[in-house]
Amino acid sequence: MEEKVIIFDTTLRDGEQSPGATLTSTEKIKIARGLAKLGVDVIEAGFPASSPDDLEAVRMVAQEVGNPTDGSTPPIICGLARAIKGDIDKCWEAVKPAKRPRIHTFIASSDIHMKHKLQMPPEKVVKIASEMVAYARSLCEDVEFSPEDAGRSRPEFLYEILGAVIKAGATTLNIPDTVGYTTPEEFGSLISGIIENTPGIENCVVSVHCHNDLGLATANTLAAIRAGARQAEVAVNGIGERAGNCALEEIVMALHTRRSVYGFATGVDTTQITHLSRMVSNYTGIQVQPNKAIVGANAFAHEAGIHQDGLLKNKQTYEIMTPSSVGLKATQYVLGKHSGRHALKIRLEELGYELDEKHLQQVFERFKDLADKKKDIHDVDLEALVSDEILFREDVLNLYGLQVTCGTMSTPNATVRLTDADGKMYMNSCSAAGPIDAAFNAINNITKVPCKLTEFYIHANTEGRDAIGEVSVRIESDIVSRTNAETGEEHPRSFSGYGADTDIVVSSVKAYLSALNKLLIAADKEQKRKKESSEVLGVKSPKAGDGANGDYKPQRFSKTNTIPNGWTMSESLIPGSDSETTGEDA
Repeated sequence: MEEKVIIFDTTLRDGEQSPGATLTSTEKIKIARGLAKLGVDVIEAGFPASSPDDLEAVRMVAQEVGNPTDGSTPPIICGLARAIKGDIDKCWEAVKPAKRPRIHTFIASSDIHMKHKLQMPPEKVVKIASEMVAYARSLCEDVEFSPEDAGRSRPEFLYEILGAVIKAGATTLNIPDTVGYTTPEEFGSLISGIIENTPGIENCVVSVHCHNDLGLATANTLAAIRAGARQAEVAVNGIGERAGNCALEEIVMALHTRRSVYGFATGVDTTQITHLSRMVSNYTGIQVQPNKAIVGANAFAHEAGIHQDGLLKNKQTYEIMTPSSVGLKATQYVLGKHSGRHALKIRLEELGYELDEKHLQQVFERFKDLADKKKDIHDVDLEALVSDEILFREDVLNLYGLQVTCGTMSTPNATVRLTDADGKMYMNSCSAAGPIDAAFNAINNITKVPCKLTEFYIHANTEGRDAIGEVSVRIESDIVSRTNAETGEEHPRSFSGYGADTDIVVSSVKAYLSALNKLLIAADKEQKRKKESSEVLGVKSPKAGDGANGDYKPQRFSKTNTIPNGWTMSESLIPGSDSETTGEDA
């Protein structure tokens, strides 16, 4: 059976000491609950003596998170205290409501701290440490002691002061590299020496708390674990004083991913890591750097064509852990100037476009040209490339006329007239909260295509009163699906549309019709692939009420007057029972 490393999280204490990272009591409770769900063993909830608010926040965490109502084993709730009786009293007041409380007390042990900060001789420091640990133990059965700045302390003095606090009742001995000064070899050797030379240490848990001033916090912590430490003090996203602490996600995933090397387990549910990382980032206002290990935006993102090609063939070529193992859905293939044809093809297939080699090459060449000019290539850009060159040169429906009324004296109303490729006209009038909404609803009444508007953007392309208004929209429909190449799951497919006019309502209608035309053509192509009747389009809709037994009622098309892209229209496009919708020759 694998030996366990205790995960001691100090996000709410040392993490909150990051400049500008102050948390409210409510935010502390939410993060503490997230830490408990993650499965950490110890939550250091704060420094109760620092302020009445912090004392109350720690008490709330102890009460609410330290006493689960579902019968599960709660995490230990810990508070920090200087080796001062008043601090220890406040710490105990804050943590005692928890089912499993802990008092963590500390005093400096390096020569530079004892001389300049404490202005005490070593003998007095040992005496105070011993007395205060004994006092804390009289209140609480679980007491942790830290010799501050242990990384720069004389090893022989550490053996002495740690031996004294063990006799006084300490149960956990934490060895902090307070200023992030040591190297992995030095710190591992320090831990080995402490374990070998401190009397009574076999009855205690040896812990480490490493800061990241030289970027070595994770490496030092792993070195200490190999040397015999069995508790790692960490913080989500590595936040903390100055350059921060050892990152929780890095230690947990290093032990998880390189289990054959370290041979240790943790009780952490790694699939909760990403969610908690984002919560902490949002609440503290400290953004995670994009290239941050495990939780950075680029941690599972690949742009280089060679890497993308390898990953698409076998994930293990360039990923040592799966995105799902830390709570992400899938690998992100970033399309840019370094991307290759394989990655572009897969992404287009996810969007629902299956191109032959000739058309794929055409799109790839235009994609490369665009990537040289545009840093980030989004799905809407890919759809525009495909649409402009290959798939959507002809429209199923065109705007023939639009009339709107609106203002403070009347209900907004829109009358829309559309024509098909044969010149057949269809009209509908509709009222809504605004003129654009009314126009969109009128179009929906004509087409009877179930879809959802998911994005709507307006911007002016030129200046002045006669400026051209540009509108971009995105719609989503269940009648056309796309398959995620990573998971195999089916998702509703999205379609973008663009329109421009000096009248913003007209721009909006043009954009909406542009997206709808793409949807209609894609639906037809999907039906042909499924080898269903060429005369009736009828795709099962998950929403009941659109037709008998919840089926989507199809448009009907004649076998003549075929539009170049394969669609045909007939008089039965519009149900004759709709009094506000008519079909007539243009």
